[in-house]
Amino acid sequence: MSSAKRWLLPDGVEEILPEEARKLEILRREILDLYRAWGYELVITPLIEFLDSLLVGSSHDLDLHTFKLIDQLSGQTMGIRADITPQAARIDAHRLNRDGPVRLCYADNVLHALPRGIQTSRAPIRIGAEFYGHAGVECDIEVICLMCAMLQQAGVENVHLVLGHVGIYRSLLEEAGMDSESEETLFEAVQRKAYGEVDRLLAAGVDDGALREMLVRLVRLSGGGEAIEQAQETFAGAPAAVKAELDELLAIDEGVRKRVPAVPLSYDLCELRGYQYHTGIVFAAYTPGYGRAVAKGGRYDNIGEVFGRARPATGFDSDLKTLARLTGREFHRQPGILAPDSDCAELRAQVERLRASGEIVICDVNGGCDAAAARVLDCDRLLLRRGDEWLVEKI
Repeated sequence: MSSAKRWLLPDGVEEILPEEARKLEILRREILDLYRAWGYELVITPLIEFLDSLLVGSSHDLDLHTFKLIDQLSGQTMGIRADITPQAARIDAHRLNRDGPVRLCYADNVLHALPRGIQTSRAPIRIGAEFYGHAGVECDIEVICLMCAMLQQAGVENVHLVLGHVGIYRSLLEEAGMDSESEETLFEAVQRKAYGEVDRLLAAGVDDGALREMLVRLVRLSGGGEAIEQAQETFAGAPAAVKAELDELLAIDEGVRKRVPAVPLSYDLCELRGYQYHTGIVFAAYTPGYGRAVAKGGRYDNIGEVFGRARPATGFDSDLKTLARLTGREFHRQPGILAPDSDCAELRAQVERLRASGEIVICDVNGGCDAAAARVLDCDRLLLRRGDEWLVEKI
């Protein structure tokens, strides 16, 4: 690359300039403080590690998005994390090894080998929370409510939630006994919402007429409250496992509505995002003007089994860069104080006192320390000597 082009960055990788970096850092600190207030403990995971650990419990999609390289020390294949959830699951299962519920949170960069969508960053900052060790709907309700609180804290407006449950689809397929190749083809058609193709595949692959009709209707069940009513009617004669999963979805729906009544809820029972990864409830938050989920999550039980402990788990995450782009909040820069650059002990002591109190104090190395220099440096006050004292004066 010629020297004239060395400032270029790869597609989907960006620098963050001071104004945006300040906004990101404010949001990061506030959201982590919110997580802490709910009892979630911060963890920091390695950027790079052995590939086998990174891809535990993950889908083929995550494998495609993970950068891979060879460790020069061990000769083993390593990966740069594209997701933090498997790492947090390992910490819960292997490093902490606690009994009972464990709440963890994180905020850190990941790297994607491929972009996940048009104009999406390949180096997002994932910020999220995970709840381990409780199989009941109470923890699903808690993390969904925490996700809503996070979006409110970030200033993302007009949020609405979409709930689904991959267990319903999975249980129906198990009862139907489709072979793995047909199941994969059906899954791809459902994801594309190619209903005609779905109907043909089900007609060819499912002999039980009642189960086939349930699957035909399931892939079309999306919308508002009417979707839930239709689901109850559709699965009135379903296997016990399907009924239990629908009851679980209804209980979560009721709990979330009671705690965050202002957030609209809708449903998509054929939402199979993370089908190979999630085991139960899945949920996502959307806002007008942004074509993707602004935050998403779900239940992923037993992910820690390969680390020695199969634990129930649920969680969510978001991209901090997306939150900063979508926020409706104003982030005004705090004006500073311009001080002379001097070795005067009294001056240095006053500068330290001001900085300790939260003020921004900039030393004027050019020696002017006047109103014109202050405005260039976004300062609205000067630190000046008046008699035997150093005083802050408004410009």
